[in-house]
Amino acid sequence: MSTDSPKTYSIKNYGCQMNVYDGERMAEMFESQGMSAADDKANADLVVLNTCHIREKAAEKVYSEIGRLRRKDGTSPVIAVAGCVAQAEGGEISRRAPEVDIVVGPQAYHNLPDMVAAVGRGERVVDLDLPGLDKFGKLPARRKQPPSAFLTVQEGCDKFCTYCVVPYTRGAEISRGWAELIDEAKAIVNAGAREITLLGQNVNAWDGEDDKGKLQGLDGLIRALDKIPDLRRIRYMTSHPNDMTEGLIAAHGDVEKLMPFLHLPVQSGSDRILKAMNRSHSRDSYMRILDRVRAVRPDIAFSGDFIVGFPGESDADFEDTLSLVREVGHAQAYSFKYSPRPGTPAADMSDQIPMEVMDERLQRLQAQIVADQTAFNNRTVGRTTDVLLERPGKFAGQLIGKSPWLQSVHVLAPDLSIGDIVTVQITDSGPLSLKGEPTMRAAA
Repeated sequence: MSTDSPKTYSIKNYGCQMNVYDGERMAEMFESQGMSAADDKANADLVVLNTCHIREKAAEKVYSEIGRLRRKDGTSPVIAVAGCVAQAEGGEISRRAPEVDIVVGPQAYHNLPDMVAAVGRGERVVDLDLPGLDKFGKLPARRKQPPSAFLTVQEGCDKFCTYCVVPYTRGAEISRGWAELIDEAKAIVNAGAREITLLGQNVNAWDGEDDKGKLQGLDGLIRALDKIPDLRRIRYMTSHPNDMTEGLIAAHGDVEKLMPFLHLPVQSGSDRILKAMNRSHSRDSYMRILDRVRAVRPDIAFSGDFIVGFPGESDADFEDTLSLVREVGHAQAYSFKYSPRPGTPAADMSDQIPMEVMDERLQRLQAQIVADQTAFNNRTVGRTTDVLLERPGKFAGQLIGKSPWLQSVHVLAPDLSIGDIVTVQITDSGPLSLKGEPTMRAAA
């Protein structure tokens, strides 16, 4: 550790999009303090490991990363462990890894500049406060933004799924205020974003009073954002089936800027396992939600999350999951082997599934998901659609963007720029991306 004020920083984000958002806000804080991003974390004065605690052995991976930060001359940068592992492990991190200078939970990272200053005075700092949404009012104004930007509208979770640590590391469900969200969305657009993805652990649980004192759900917020002239696309994730209101479903048919893509985790196709998970929805209720969304938006693409090998999962339970996947035909999906998280009810359940059984089930599930995703992409070939160009490709003149259905599209367009929305004819597809040829630039 150096006691000099850090001049450069590096942030490594693990896990979900909310961590990406938090990492972006940390970077804005450091930039406002006069620091600049290091070209390589090995040379950074300050390294922030912004951690995720969802997967097994998450803490061990963090300790391994801490060890790799020690330089050949025996020195280390200022090291901050942030995020959900920090919240879960707390002071244990400092005891196991004395080279760590800062341990900060996901609701307290707005205090990082003060913590870094304390490290400069020779102190080590642990801050695991869960002070609601205080941090957002203390973060710097949004400045330059990429074409697609994140906006956290809700944090925490009250669902208490038996496998999940989020209620313990992120706290109870709480929604940010209407006015500050509208103001931040406008600032994001003014800073260059054309698309905003609304984020939350249960984003569709968001509610709040609008500027007229009327209680609104997420659909009301989306309809308000729809009125921002230069905002062209709206998305949201991650949702819970129990919070898919009729108003939100209707918004998929009414709001043109709301993209035809819904990420709605189900986790299992077996009612018995869903009950053991405390998911509070059934297979049938989940499928009926998808049917209602399809009715108002026939071109909707679905994404989901699945856990295989939950304690007690039988071959028949797993077959129920496979049959649900085949029935839905996801455009994309995320699948994981169950991993016990300390302190969660599922970790102490009997009938833990052997790893070799989980491995075999995951391979079969992922094969079906890849087949469905490939089929969905293949059906896009020949279609003409708008693509938001987000980043350069590997080849000269190539740009990569996203279709309305969140597919990556590679476009050879040397006369276009990042941030443009271009009408593209899809010419080729693979399991992970598409190729397209521009036909014209879409209206601004």
